[in-house]
Amino acid sequence: MAQRGQDKKAEEAEEQRNSRLSDMAQRGQERRAEETLEQRNRRLAVMGQRSQQRRAEEIEEQRNSRLAKMAQRVQERRAEETDEQRNSRLSAMLQHARERRLNVIEGQNHHQIQTFYAARTVLN
Repeated sequence: MAQRGQDKKAEEAEEQRNSRLSDMAQRGQERRAEETLEQRNRRLAVMGQRSQQRRAEEIEEQRNSRLAKMAQRVQERRAEETDEQRNSRLSAMLQHARERRLNVIEGQNHHQIQTFYAARTVLN
């Protein structure tokens, strides 16, 4: 009898916790919907700094554990993805690689043009 009472209290506490977390998530979404681009960039920069700080402080064992968990999550996601999702992911990776190569080529061309004009200026 007492066990059922404790179970019910635990269940109610879990429901309250879930409700509270849901409310918090909703407020966060509303805040993000209203924030300006500058505020968003600042928020993301602060998050990045905190992440860098945490990583700078972690020991090798913690780092290895974090990376192992990340790899496990990737494996789980890939095991669950459909062929269509896989094809979409691979297509996006290919497109990104093409864009990177184009950016490298454009950078090299820009450098060659600058060098050409610099040499021409020196010769004149």
